[in-house]
Amino acid sequence: MNVLLATDTILENRQDNSGLLLAPSLERRRLQCYLALLVTDCLSILIGFGLFGFIYLGDTGLQGALFQSQMLFPLFLTFALYDGAYSIRALNNPALGIGRAIGALALSAFAVVFIAFLAKSSTAYSRIFFVGGVTLSTLLVFWTRTQMRSFVTWRCGATVQNELVINDGGPEIDMPGAIQVCARAMRLTPNLRDPHALDRIGLVLRNIDRVVVSCPVEKRVDWAMMLKGANVEGEVLDEQVVKLGAQGARVAQNQGLLLVSAGPLGMRARASKRIFDIVLAGGALVALSPLFLIVALAIKLDDGGPVLFVQKRLGRGNRFFNMYKFRSMSEALADHDGTVSASKQDKRVTRVGRFIRRTSIDELPQLFNVLSGDMSLVGPRPHAIGSQAGEKLFWEVDLRYWQRHSLKPGLSGLAQVRGYRGATDQEHDLVNRLQSDLEYLEGWTLLRDAKIIVLTLGVMLHDRAY
Repeated sequence: MNVLLATDTILENRQDNSGLLLAPSLERRRLQCYLALLVTDCLSILIGFGLFGFIYLGDTGLQGALFQSQMLFPLFLTFALYDGAYSIRALNNPALGIGRAIGALALSAFAVVFIAFLAKSSTAYSRIFFVGGVTLSTLLVFWTRTQMRSFVTWRCGATVQNELVINDGGPEIDMPGAIQVCARAMRLTPNLRDPHALDRIGLVLRNIDRVVVSCPVEKRVDWAMMLKGANVEGEVLDEQVVKLGAQGARVAQNQGLLLVSAGPLGMRARASKRIFDIVLAGGALVALSPLFLIVALAIKLDDGGPVLFVQKRLGRGNRFFNMYKFRSMSEALADHDGTVSASKQDKRVTRVGRFIRRTSIDELPQLFNVLSGDMSLVGPRPHAIGSQAGEKLFWEVDLRYWQRHSLKPGLSGLAQVRGYRGATDQEHDLVNRLQSDLEYLEGWTLLRDAKIIVLTLGVMLHDRAY
């Protein structure tokens, strides 16, 4: 068991947030393991066919067998990827990974035979080469997968995931390989009305793949709500789960764990979304660079202040980041906490600012946030911590507000293209946006992101931008 002992004195002596980083990220290392397994599986098939062909007919047999093995690759990779031969479960359970890989090889072999039969071309291929190649390849896949276990352990450790147990006054739980922290010692409090407290928890959860919280009954709702927006698979320990036989729960070390949250996007989806963001944001910055220069010059000539307005906002995992905008208000009157929404005749807004706010040009520097990885092109809009709907802070209106932070904030979003933007004078102004944001979290696709971007072009000019 990996136990972390932290005291208030140690934490207070730290001058930065590095002390809150509990573990290095394993995501890249898991990706390396997936790639290594994929390469060794393909080499096993190639060598298996080639070796059998060479033993059987020498150089002539080698060429024929290698040609037949190449027909298997597309089908094998399709079946293996679909069936989870390269997944966290396969890394954690070598027997499962071997079974999935050999199963994919068997399915691809049957598919090739079936296709050859339908195409009436089965007589053109040697049955001995094919059967012998598949048999030898199966043995090699089994052997190489067994040997690769030491590589996976070297790169990722015994569990291949970073697991964290937060002890906040609940029953003790012993999870082998997990990091154990004391919530009181590390000053971790799921205070849903304090963004700074949530930011601290978000920093602790960096690079964590799964977290289990053990706390008293009265704290479980707060921890559950916090975890829903933390972009991590989160569980709250509940000793009653075993007795109740609840669904959507698991038992570990004789303790019942309720599944309360999971990251909304898997690794492949996040990679696709990130590539999409980099390509489009990078292209947009190049294309819009003349406009950036013109706007920057206009702001300087207008009142001589800084070109950019930088404001701390809440992003993915309830962590703060600095968001960039073209400055549209007088520097002396700027509201860095966002407590006061801009009004139609707001005296803080400069002449240039009024134009760039109405045309949404003031938001364009957030393309740099997208490239840096703090934001995405599409997602829930990030809000200032002092933002209010009516007389209440956003999270005081609806605690589901924190769930929207399970994804990166976006330059635009589903709420914006539906017209829910601008000042939040009434509580329902926020509720409409929140419903749209939660709907976006439930049904993400890359095609939907592209559609939202296209629709955004039609709402850049709007009458609620003051």
